[in-house]
Amino acid sequence: MRKIILALVVLIANFTIEAQVKTPQPSPKSTLNQVVGLTDVTVEYSRPSAKGRPVFGDLVPFGRLWRTGANQNSMVTFSEDVVIKGATLKKGKYAIFTTPKADMWEVIFYTDTDNWGTPENWDENKVAYKTNVDPIALGNNVETFTIAINNLTNDSATLDISWEKTMISVKFEVPTQKAAMASINKVLAGPTAGDYFSSAQYLYQSEGDLNKALEYVNKAVSMAKSPEEVPFWHLRLKSLIQAKMGNKSGAIETAKLSLAGAEKANNSDYVKMNNDSIKEWGKK
Repeated sequence: MRKIILALVVLIANFTIEAQVKTPQPSPKSTLNQVVGLTDVTVEYSRPSAKGRPVFGDLVPFGRLWRTGANQNSMVTFSEDVVIKGATLKKGKYAIFTTPKADMWEVIFYTDTDNWGTPENWDENKVAYKTNVDPIALGNNVETFTIAINNLTNDSATLDISWEKTMISVKFEVPTQKAAMASINKVLAGPTAGDYFSSAQYLYQSEGDLNKALEYVNKAVSMAKSPEEVPFWHLRLKSLIQAKMGNKSGAIETAKLSLAGAEKANNSDYVKMNNDSIKEWGKK
């Protein structure tokens, strides 16, 4: 009897899962990914349609805070700081709220993105930036609410919000030149100590060219500002390479340096590994 009941429970559960009805959402979700210069911009929002209803001043009342879309907050994410009208908006994710009026819209970037609709308790401390923009009258009707990233250049773009016969446009500037020059300078400056360390580690772990591995780890070690600032994990790798190449005495001396650094940093794992290696390599 128990087996029969269990089988019925499983059958009902499977039927319930399979019987879930799927229907189109009235305001389908949309995600827009756009690169502006070297900055990634992502917009996530739901798209209601007018369906013959008057929108601004009616469906969306003038003078009231609006979620700017439907369902969950419309959100924009910037991978880098951007500048709007001379003010810096820090990189991150923001809910977009607006207060539409016939002659002017207030646009608000809000740090709390977990609201369904407008926040129950508005917190001015969560307003990262707000600005006023003039609405633009469109010659064509936009049936479905749309947020777009337009007017792309290497250094700027516009966040455009349009519905019915109205559009607003918020221009933002991106730090393309700063990011490009940082990338250029980094590449032209050559490999970093971390690059050399990673290369040496790969060669050591993959049974590669140990001479090259030692050359690379020595370059990583030499790039420290002083002998006292050489990372103990760099020295640990060097000692392992030396030991694998048969230079046990050299490996012990390097391991002692790594041990001192690990002890200073209170890293018990590296202290143990170095002590164990020094003991093993010192055996006759």
